[in-house]
Amino acid sequence: MATQQLPLAGIRVIDYSHFLAGPYLSRCLAALGAEVIKVERPGGGDAGRQHPYFVQGQSGYFLQQNMGKEGLCINLKDPRGLELMHKLVDTADVFVENYRPGALAKLGLGYEELSRRNPGLVYCSVSAYGHTGPDSHRAGFGLIAEAKSGIMAMVGEPGEAPPLLRIALGDMYTGIHGVAAICAALLGRVKSGRGQHIDLALYDCLVSMHEYAVQCYTLSGGKEIPQQTGHDLPTSTLYGVFTATDGHLVIAAQVDDAWKRFAGLVSGQTGNPAFAADTRFHTAAGRNEHRLEILPVVRAWVASRTVAEVLAALDAVDVPCAKVQRIDEVLADPQIRARGMVVEQEHPVLGKVKLPNLPFHFSACDTTQTVPAPLMGQHNRKIATELGYAATDIDAMVRDGVLYAEAAVAELGLA
Repeated sequence: MATQQLPLAGIRVIDYSHFLAGPYLSRCLAALGAEVIKVERPGGGDAGRQHPYFVQGQSGYFLQQNMGKEGLCINLKDPRGLELMHKLVDTADVFVENYRPGALAKLGLGYEELSRRNPGLVYCSVSAYGHTGPDSHRAGFGLIAEAKSGIMAMVGEPGEAPPLLRIALGDMYTGIHGVAAICAALLGRVKSGRGQHIDLALYDCLVSMHEYAVQCYTLSGGKEIPQQTGHDLPTSTLYGVFTATDGHLVIAAQVDDAWKRFAGLVSGQTGNPAFAADTRFHTAAGRNEHRLEILPVVRAWVASRTVAEVLAALDAVDVPCAKVQRIDEVLADPQIRARGMVVEQEHPVLGKVKLPNLPFHFSACDTTQTVPAPLMGQHNRKIATELGYAATDIDAMVRDGVLYAEAAVAELGLA
């Protein structure tokens, strides 16, 4: 039951970002209660609008990352458009952008200029390499950061080209770091009265994600460099992916107590008591040293059974395990449904749409976002009016293309 306002109620965010890291960041802020105004360029708008899945010209990619926002589409190359943007930023608490360093300063929207106008502004920049360093001028995407970070070099089969991760790890991880940093900067502003510039790099964020590789390399004096290991971890036996008769599953029996329960189960079902009794396997170091003896036994045991049979047996002895699920199985999972991880929204063009929810669960407020992403330019008139523009001025900007909206805005009477 909601008994409190959402944590960021009363905070205004200007989202001048595109594709993923920035839009995901500001989507999270909107779910936490902030008023987020999505600013796009006329014509194509956010590049995410050109990313599938498409239904009736609407991008599911854009719908997912921009729910809960108002939409302003404006030509910043026209002095009237830049003036409107400046007036809007003057009313804001947070400005989010993910352009190449220096690009917005040329437009008159860099941190130095905007902070002079609005000293309390928290300005968050997201880029591939950050605003300092020899690569700061280079363009990049999540894929580039994943390759550069060392993460990609550790996945896949030994000797083969690393696979694509198929989720935007760099963008999403950087986006949620932006949420944390912005909330901290807003709290700091309470004491200092001033905002500040937050400089986030996809590359930095992924390097910081290494819980294992960096410290192994530095503490070993450069001797330990994690390699591709395929379907298990040589330093965490038994922890990996296994193949049953009808699919794949993962088993995490790397902790001593779980291993003993697991080994006892396998011994009982295979008639091989020596497997559980072998004291060489009773410690993590011993299992790692003798993993090439352990893995064939485990793989054979799993390979002779269905996924359901293996999971049932492991659940019975409290060994962590899970099926490798397809996305249709994920969406049908009772646990995901119970946690409200799919949200239904009413879209003005598409009708009912179902999209992934965010994983925030507060005891005194509900962060589920039921407001769909805006059509391009959907809130142009509303925002301009709130900034003090007369109807005649707004009409002139619409006529001259300073304010732009997709056709559906007028067709549906949303202008």
